[in-house]
Amino acid sequence: MFYDQVKIYIKSGDGGDGSVAFRREKYIPHGGPAGGDGGKGGNVVVEVNAHLNTLHSFKRQRHFKADRGEHGRNKKQFGAGGADKIVPVPPGTIVRDADTGETLVDLTEDGQSYIVAYGGRGGRGNARFATSTNQAPRMAEHGAPGQERSLELELKLLADVGVVGLPNAGKSTLLAAVSAARPKIASYPFTTLQPNLGVVVLDDYTSMVLADIPGLIEGASQGVGLGHEFLRHIERTRVLIHLLDGTGEDPLEALDTINAELAAFDERLAAKPQIIAFNKMDMPDAQSLWPLVRDELEERGYEILAISGIARQGTRELLYRVSQVLVELPPLEAMLPVSIPVLKPDLEKDHFSIERDEQGWRVCGARIERIAYMTRWDLYEAVSRFQKTLDYLGISKALEEAGVRDDDVVFIGEAELVWGEQVDGDEPE
Repeated sequence: MFYDQVKIYIKSGDGGDGSVAFRREKYIPHGGPAGGDGGKGGNVVVEVNAHLNTLHSFKRQRHFKADRGEHGRNKKQFGAGGADKIVPVPPGTIVRDADTGETLVDLTEDGQSYIVAYGGRGGRGNARFATSTNQAPRMAEHGAPGQERSLELELKLLADVGVVGLPNAGKSTLLAAVSAARPKIASYPFTTLQPNLGVVVLDDYTSMVLADIPGLIEGASQGVGLGHEFLRHIERTRVLIHLLDGTGEDPLEALDTINAELAAFDERLAAKPQIIAFNKMDMPDAQSLWPLVRDELEERGYEILAISGIARQGTRELLYRVSQVLVELPPLEAMLPVSIPVLKPDLEKDHFSIERDEQGWRVCGARIERIAYMTRWDLYEAVSRFQKTLDYLGISKALEEAGVRDDDVVFIGEAELVWGEQVDGDEPE
């Protein structure tokens, strides 16, 4: 099966925890704080691997998590950063946010990479909290949480030329005749159930990539038959070879049918340069029909060539003509959608909201939830500092105005707190 759409879950690494430690050496009885910072969590990176041509590997694995950072140690030793998680994808992969549908990046070149989730920063050790009034702080932070999200990956094959036509028009035969590709070939419709790529080398200076698109039928743009699954792969191509079956009942009607489906799916597809290839000229029926079809299409302004894929008649002339058209067209990059950069979310906004439910009060806000996650609840000074942060951000006042009382339960992120008398501590930084 050809995998060209998949949904995956990713999570970057959490930051390592900061350490509480003090310098303990001979002849230095009152050493200062020496707890090191935790390491940064690893990023999740989507990277193009030219050796891949489908998303089939995601059938086995759809969850990707980067390593967390190591915890800080004594002697002000910082924890090592977590390793990045590389997610390999084939060229032509579009990455979208699964929840919003926003396009994050369009990856087209081998080795191109993009960070889709940033690792959490490491928590600070107690050496960071020393002040002139508190020279021996017993205070440190947990590492910040990594980002997590669901992504949609969509593959649109990268090929110079797309070969389109009705089922059994001879597309796979043409691809096999002009390249090293070996698609399945048989004399019945829908032999090709997935796009096939072939590299065509005409001479030392001329080569191109052909994509054999599965046969399209009327209604393909609305999902009838196989069309809806594979029309997207034509979007990447720069030139179309429109293959007509010279032994078919009405080649002209076949041409109009396919062009109508291309336009219905995306008007830009119908506007792509087309070279008509009248196939199966080794057959008497095609030979007798050729003059009529040629004259009619030339009157319409089409460029049409007669070929026989199975006999390899006229195929080289066709490909040289296609190569000439490719030279005249703008490079592929100018035809691709503009990538939207992934921005790190602004977690420093002070916005918050307060709600009440059956369990108690719930405070929601990016900054305060992150601070709650990083607070070391086993350390008195860390709890004191968190209380001061609630005052500093106006959350304490807002809760009191909303009606919070002593012994009420307050939820902030994953933290469950009991509201009561505050303790003294340092001012928040």
